[in-house]
Amino acid sequence: MNIYFACSITGGRDFEPVYQAIIAALLADGHTVPTAHLADSGIKAMEAAIGSREVYERDVAWIRDCNVLVAEVSTPSHGVGYEVAYALSIGKPVLCIHHADRTISKMLSGNSHPNLQVNRYQDAGQAVEMIRSFLEKAAVQVPGDCEDNH
Repeated sequence: MNIYFACSITGGRDFEPVYQAIIAALLADGHTVPTAHLADSGIKAMEAAIGSREVYERDVAWIRDCNVLVAEVSTPSHGVGYEVAYALSIGKPVLCIHHADRTISKMLSGNSHPNLQVNRYQDAGQAVEMIRSFLEKAAVQVPGDCEDNH
């Protein structure tokens, strides 16, 4: 499956080890994750080298081409919020996960959009299991080879 993974870059990197565990699990499970680089410790420098317009166009294209969007939303991020809303607006299933100790925006927690699921996790292992469960359900809705479904 082609998965767009969204997480905070400039808003803070407190959950970077969780991002890394998620990306490692998704890649090990054989998924395509065009945003896998977002889990890298040097992401701020990597993204700083790319212009704003180029990042926007690249990321919107990746969201259009993905089967689902998975967002780690423990750290507030304008970009992640935009990506979640954009994915929902074009009919993509979206999973937002956040650490149980963090309060998230009521714009997410109170959203009843049928393609949005919001879950809290205790640790990276539980986050990965939530994502795997979400992907199993999404795979039923997106049959066939993910590369042919965009």
